[in-house]
Amino acid sequence: MVTVTKKDLIALGYGPSFSADIIKECKKLMISKGHTYYQSKKLDRVPKEAVEEVLGITLDV
Repeated sequence: MVTVTKKDLIALGYGPSFSADIIKECKKLMISKGHTYYQSKKLDRVPKEAVEEVLGITLDV
């Protein structure tokens, strides 16, 4: 599984606070799909597919 962090999103050109918001939304999405592992506040890594679903674009990470 390819994962994405806040730093990866910043490197793609998103701002620091927007990158954090994207990660939060992806974690909410994963929790709603039944992956309770993403409830951890310390976890800052989400699947690339979740980011693509939230943003509606394909990432080349």
